Amino acid sequence: MTTVEQRYQEAKATYASIGVDTDAVLKQLQEVKISMHCWQGDDVKGFLNPDGELTGGIMSTGNYPGAARTPDELRADLEKAYSLIPGKHKLNLHAIYLDTDETVDLNEIEPKHFEKWVVWAKEQGLGLDFNPTFFSHPMMKDGFTLSHPDKEVRDYWIEHGKRSRRVAEYFGKELGQTCYTNFWVPDGFKDNPVDRLSPRKRLMESLDAIFSEEIDEAYNVDTVESKLFGLGAEAYTVGSHEFYMGYGLTRNKAILLDAGHFHPTEVISNKLSSLSLFSEKNLMLHVSRPVRWDSDHVVIMDDELQDIAKEIVRNNLLDKTVIGLDFFDATINRVAAWVIGTRNTQKALLKAMLEPTAELKELENKFDFTARLAYTEELKDFPYADVWNYFCEQNGVPVGLDWLKEVQAYEKEILATR
Repeated sequence: MTTVEQRYQEAKATYASIGVDTDAVLKQLQEVKISMHCWQGDDVKGFLNPDGELTGGIMSTGNYPGAARTPDELRADLEKAYSLIPGKHKLNLHAIYLDTDETVDLNEIEPKHFEKWVVWAKEQGLGLDFNPTFFSHPMMKDGFTLSHPDKEVRDYWIEHGKRSRRVAEYFGKELGQTCYTNFWVPDGFKDNPVDRLSPRKRLMESLDAIFSEEIDEAYNVDTVESKLFGLGAEAYTVGSHEFYMGYGLTRNKAILLDAGHFHPTEVISNKLSSLSLFSEKNLMLHVSRPVRWDSDHVVIMDDELQDIAKEIVRNNLLDKTVIGLDFFDATINRVAAWVIGTRNTQKALLKAMLEPTAELKELENKFDFTARLAYTEELKDFPYADVWNYFCEQNGVPVGLDWLKEVQAYEKEILATR
C-alpha cells in the first residue's frame, strides 16, 4: 500500500464517520467532464490571423515565452496539460483555431477546416465544444457585429454563426458527445448611448436568423453568454444578462454564466438555483476569476469557486450543468495555467461532494442553525486533500506538486525552443 493510499484509507474512515462514502464520491467525480479552453495556449490569437490585433473587449497581457504558434504546437501543449489532469474531459475550440491550408474567412468555415481537430480528439478520447468568433476581425465594425445597423455587417456575422453550428454538429456526430456551441457577442458602446433598444432588437433578430436552421440537439446545443462590459464597451453591452436570460428562456437555448461577466461584487453561484428552475436546457458555466474587471485570471481555490461547486452539488445539478473554463494569462507558463485551473475546479467539486448534504439539509429544515454552522465549519478541516491525491494516483497523474516538475521539464525541452 502506497503512502497516498494509506492516507486515503484514513481519510475514508474520517468521512465515513459523518456518513460520506468517499469511494462513491470518487466514482461520481470521475464522470465529470471539464471543457478546457484552447485559447489559454496562445493568448487568444488563433490561426485565422495570428498576427492580428485583439479586439472586442479582449486583451491578453504578458509575454511569457513558449506560446503555441501552430495547431500542432497547441495540440502538443494540450496533450501535456491533459496528461497532468485526472479524468477524461473536453476541449473548447474557438472558430479562429481552424486547422487548414486553405485561405478561408469566418463566413466560409466548414467542418473540413476542423477535421484535424476531430481526428486528434478521437485519438485522445476527448469531446469538443465550439465558439463562433465575433471579435478580432475587420468585419467587427465600430465595435459591433450582429447588432450593427449596417445589414451587410450583420449578414456576414449571421453566416458565420450558421456555419459555426454546422461545424459543431459535425463534432457531435463524429465524437459521439454533444457539442455545446457558445455565442458571445462583444457589441457595445464606450460611452452612454441614446438608444439602448435598437441594437438589442437587431441582436435578437440576428440570433433568430442564425438559429433558424434545425440541428439535432443530440449533436449540438446552442448556448448564449452575457457580459457586463468590456474594453471599449464600458458603458453599454448589447448582450446583457437580462437580454440573454430572456432570449434563452423564450428561445429554449442554454444560458451560459461566466464568473467574470458581472458586477465586481456579483457572483454566479447565487444564480444557479434560480436559473435551474426556469431553464429547460442545461446550464453552462465559464469558470473564471475576475480581478476588479473581467480580466479572466487563472482559476484559484477561492470562495466563489467553492461556492459554485457547492451550488452544483448540493442542488443535484451535476447532470444539468456543463462546466467550461475561460481564462488566459500570458505572464505565466500557459500549460501550467491550464493544469492549475482545471485541477482546482475538480478539487472544488470534490470538496462539495464530500459534504453530508442530506444531513445538512435536514438540519436546515429543522432550523437547527447551530449544528448547520458547526458542521460546515468543521468540514473545512477534513482531509479532502488525501482523497484528491488518491484520485490523482488512481488516474495515473502526478500527486501534489509533482505535476509542476513535468511542466518545467516540458518548458525546458519544448517551449523554450520556440
